[in-house]
Amino acid sequence: MDNRQSWRQRLYIIIFETSTPAAQRFDNWLLVAILTSLVVVMLDSIERFHNQYAGLFSALEWFFTALFAVEYALRLYCSPKPLRYAFSFFGLVDLLAVLPAILALMFADAQYLMIVRAIRMVRIFRVLKLRHYLTQANFLLVALRGSKQKIIVFLVSVSTLVTVFGALMYVVEGPAHGFTSIPTSIYWAVVTLTTVGFGDITPKTPLGQMLATMVMITGYSIIAVPTGIFTAELANAMRQDGQMEHDCPHCRKPRHEHSAAFCNRCGGPLFTRCDAASSAPRDRRETD
Repeated sequence: MDNRQSWRQRLYIIIFETSTPAAQRFDNWLLVAILTSLVVVMLDSIERFHNQYAGLFSALEWFFTALFAVEYALRLYCSPKPLRYAFSFFGLVDLLAVLPAILALMFADAQYLMIVRAIRMVRIFRVLKLRHYLTQANFLLVALRGSKQKIIVFLVSVSTLVTVFGALMYVVEGPAHGFTSIPTSIYWAVVTLTTVGFGDITPKTPLGQMLATMVMITGYSIIAVPTGIFTAELANAMRQDGQMEHDCPHCRKPRHEHSAAFCNRCGGPLFTRCDAASSAPRDRRETD
């Protein structure tokens, strides 16, 4: 019983952890298998390759399906809480890597569902342990949360603009020039305001072209607004990360620079004489 338990524990460390060389090799080979299976699926979607190597692609696909099925079964076996893993995000993704091939037995077009294995590439973060980059990603999340309300107001304003411009263009141009309805005209306004310019619908009358010019100029004017909002919040988040958790004793403003001696809001001293005296011997000892 103890040998079986220790075997499950070792298997758990290899499959779920990345702290040992064996676990890192397992994740690396798993990523290679995922990439290779994706290449097989993509090549099989090309008609010329499918006609020439249909048998080879089918054999490879069943090989990868069996491989991922064994991996999924081992994860269930060594997991302390199999049901919790089975209904977790990665557990469902692992199951989706096996189901499409089984569904392909019943539905011919289901084989292209195997492209969902691309989702499993998120495991690369566990392999590489990109802590530095994940910290930077945390700055992005903080900036997004901080700019959420401003961006929502911006999107509401832009939605109002494209609705007004679309309605005006529908009145000016009409169905004769491709603006068959107000939603179609709003679609044109969105495409023009974002400077994409597909060109599938274009104004023909001078008044419509003048209105289109206004939409283009407005688009260039406002396209940098969300970027500026997000950049300001991102800079604020990164600046706060380099600050210490010390409240001002006068105005209670939190977070100040490490080298700051005075509050940047009220100008009061951040440290009393007692604090300075108590820290001075420690500083001298550290320098000695």
